[in-house]
This record gives sequence, C-alpha cells and structure tokens, in this order.
Amino acid sequence: MCTLEKRDGLFILTITGNDEHRLNPILIDSIRAALHRAKIESESTGPTALITTAQGKFFSNGYDLSWAFSDPDPVQVQAQTRSKLMSKKLRCLVSEFISFPMPTIAAVTGHASAAGFALVLSHDYIVMRKDRGFLYMSELDIRMKIPTWFMQIVKSKIASPKVWREVILKAAKIKAEMAVECGIVDSAHDSAEEAVEAAARLGMELAKRNWDGKVYAENRKTVFADVMAALSSDETVGDTDCNDSHKAVSKL
Repeated sequence: MCTLEKRDGLFILTITGNDEHRLNPILIDSIRAALHRAKIESESTGPTALITTAQGKFFSNGYDLSWAFSDPDPVQVQAQTRSKLMSKKLRCLVSEFISFPMPTIAAVTGHASAAGFALVLSHDYIVMRKDRGFLYMSELDIRMKIPTWFMQIVKSKIASPKVWREVILKAAKIKAEMAVECGIVDSAHDSAEEAVEAAARLGMELAKRNWDGKVYAENRKTVFADVMAALSSDETVGDTDCNDSHKAVSKL
C-alpha cells in the first residue's frame, strides 16, 4: 500500500500502485506504520524531513466510500460503523502528521480530492506538478456535508476567505499554478519527477537547520492547536474520538 525509503538522508513515503489510493483503513494503517518507522529511525539518525508522494494518476481520491457501503447486511448499520472507522483512522493520521518530529512535505503528483486534499494539507509544505492533477473538495458535488475538522484544517492552512469559498462552496478543481496563486501550494513544477525533486531540495534545506524534532513537533502543535482540537470528533459520522488509537500505532 505504501513504501518508506531513506534517500540522501530524507524519508520518502510513497503511496504505491496505479489505483485511486482511496483512504480505507488498510491504506491509512499502512501510512501510519510507515510514519512510526520513520519516527523511530530518526531518533538515532538525527534531523531529517519526510516527503509524501504517490504513484499513478492520483495522490488520493478521498475516502473509500465503496468500502464503507460494501457489506449489505445490514447496510445502514454497517455503513455507519465503517464510516466511523475511516473517519477515526484518518483523523488520527492527520494528528500524527501534525505531531510528527520533523518537517513534512507533500509532493502532489496527481489528483487529491476531499479526504485526500485534507491529507495533503496536513503537511507543512506542498509542492505540485503542473501537467496533471488538481486539488478538490468534492463534498458539495457528491452531496455530502463537509466535516468541521476538514474546514478547520482548510482555514488553518489557507489565509483567504475568498479562497475558502472557491474550495468549499464552489468545489473548484484547483490546478497547481492556481494553487500557488491562492497560497495553498508552495511551488508548481513541470512533471511528477520535478515535483519530487523540488520536495527533496526543500527537505534537504530544512534538515540542514538541525532542529530538535520534539521541539519542532511541539511548536507545530501549538500553531495548529485549533486543528488538533477539532480532530477529537467528526459530527458527520457521530462521536468517534481517535485518542485511543494512538496507543496502537506501534503495533501496526
């Protein structure tokens, strides 16, 4: 589902395969396990940075709604239970990115929609390819209420209320150059390879600052305290606090 490699002192987390990288519990657990391995290894190797990217056409096309509704007996109960599980696991993943003891960079090499867009925004920096892919909060188009925590992370990462309107109330599909203009993305590049290379250059620059990872994480949590508070529940699927899930990360 994903791989983790060390390249030139940086961690590269790659979501693998050519599918839509829908965020079901299996993929989310795979990403969380990779983060845990990077965190443990960094304790002995010193300051570094983490880049998240993906193979194929998609970075992530959001929640795996087909998985949520795949068990027909009873449909409503099963769908609600599975939706809660997906929400809980994704919120824990975002919380782990915000608490992660090193700078993080999303190299967006394909479409990032809905929950996939929220995952991108959980990184410190975002670089994006120009030739393919867009950022897209699809909830309005698919007739779903956007969770409060999605909106909180949008507000925390995007300064302009005008851009919030484009993202949330117009469901705009935002390509790389527009994303740079809107202040969502840090830089745009001609290809997937160039986006990853730009992320690596930025990661190396950040790693050279030799910051203490624990201090970096605590300062990031202070900056995004409102997001951390909002992650405690998701009103669209009921109260599903993710705190207990953190205890199981080392077992993934």
